[in-house]
Amino acid sequence: MNKSQLIEKLAIRTHQTNKVAEQAVNIVFDNVKQALNSGDKVEIRGFGSFLLKKYGAYTGRNPKTGEKVQVPEKMLPFFRAGKDLRKKVDD
Repeated sequence: MNKSQLIEKLAIRTHQTNKVAEQAVNIVFDNVKQALNSGDKVEIRGFGSFLLKKYGAYTGRNPKTGEKVQVPEKMLPFFRAGKDLRKKVDD
């Protein structure tokens, strides 16, 4: 499922227009992004949690040229599925 399919399903289920459903989806996604950007963890009970993981700097290789490149440390978003979601998918 992609974002537009999610918006369409939300619009149908809530008897709203696609525009209203799109605004709702965008508000949720924007708030998740904003919380992660602030360093907060986002937990949605029964679904999962989003958090940031810190990865240290390392020396990598350019796959095209084979040249060594320094990759700086970075923070990347990470999703951990909740127990209910894992159980639902496993059934």
